[in-house]
Parts: sequence; C-alpha cells; structure tokens
Amino acid sequence: MDSRSQLETLINLARRASDDAAKRLGAAIKAAGDAEKKLDMLVGYRNDYAKGFEAAMAIGMTPMAYRNFQAFLGKLDNAIAGQQEVLRQAQRRSDLEKTAWQASERKRMSYTTLDNRAQQEAVRVEAKRDQKLMDEHAARQAFYKR
Repeated sequence: MDSRSQLETLINLARRASDDAAKRLGAAIKAAGDAEKKLDMLVGYRNDYAKGFEAAMAIGMTPMAYRNFQAFLGKLDNAIAGQQEVLRQAQRRSDLEKTAWQASERKRMSYTTLDNRAQQEAVRVEAKRDQKLMDEHAARQAFYKR
C-alpha cells in the first residue's frame, strides 16, 4: 500500500471520527439546552407558586393549608436543586464533547495538511521530471541538427 493510499485511509478515518464527535457534541449541547429550559420552567413555576402562597397568606389560610404550601415549596426547591445538578452535568459533558471534537478535528486537519504537502511534492517532482525530459529532448535535437 503506497503512502498516498495510507494517508487517504487515515483522512477518511479521521473524518468519520470528527463527524461522530460532532454528532455527540450536538446531542450534548441539546441536552444542556433542554436541562436549562426545564430548570427555567421549574424556577418560574416555583415563583408563581410562591406568589400564590403569599396571596393566600394575605387573605388568611388554615395551618394545614400553610403546611401543604410549605411542603410543596420544599419539593419544588428540591426539584430545582436536582435540575441544577442535571444542568451542571450536561454542561460538563458538553464541554468534554467539545474538547473531544476539537481534538479529532485537529487530527483530521493534520492529515489533510500532510496529504496536501504530499500532493504538492508529487507535482513538484513530476514537473522536475518533465523539465529534465524536455531538456534531454532539446539537447538531442540540437545534437542531431549539427
């Protein structure tokens, strides 16, 4: 197997790895966005519920209703804390996937650069060979014209 073929194989493998990493990065970014939306929704719901609680307290409420409001607010706070952790983990995963994608993209670009240099060298060698053949042909023509 010649080096050109080997480089093409490496480039194709690196391209596939980079594409796979990009898909994983996209999924991780989407998961982080979804987690953030869910957190925003929970915080909004908690704020609305807290306003309702304050309004109910202003007009008066039973101790049982007060405990129920407080218990539900506690559950919402726990859900918010849990969702904040989910968001942190999703952002961490997104950062890791971004780093992995960047590394695979650098590798792919390195192989592409090597391939471009090899192609340029092959063109240079071919041009040099053609020039040598033309020089030899011209020298023979000059020799036979004497």
